[in-house]
Amino acid sequence: MSPITTHVLDLAHGRPAAGVAVTLERARPDGAWTALGAATTDANGRTGDLARTPIEAGIHRLVFETGAYFAARQVAAFHPSVTVSFEVTDPSQHHHVPLLVAPFGYSTYRGS
Repeated sequence: MSPITTHVLDLAHGRPAAGVAVTLERARPDGAWTALGAATTDANGRTGDLARTPIEAGIHRLVFETGAYFAARQVAAFHPSVTVSFEVTDPSQHHHVPLLVAPFGYSTYRGS
C-alpha cells in the first residue's frame, strides 16, 4: 500500500466520486514541485498506488481535478481543482488524506 492514500466522496450526490484525477507532488527546496505519482479514483472513490518512489519527510500536496469531475456530470462547480498541502514528518507512518467535495465547497482531514 502507498504510504499516502486518498479517497474522494461526492457530498452533493451522497456517493464516492469515481473518475477524479489526482496527482501527488512533493515540494523541492527551491519552492518548485516534483510529481511523485498520479491516479484516477475508482468506483469506490479511491486511488491505487499514488507514489512511484519511497516517501520522504517534507511538504507534499494532492491536486484533485474536481472541475473536470463535475463538468463530466454537467454540474456547475466553483473550484476547477482542489489542492491539499500537508507535511510528512515521519515517512514510516501512513498518511490518509480524504476529500469531501461538493460543487461549491470541500473539506479534508487526516484520516487513518
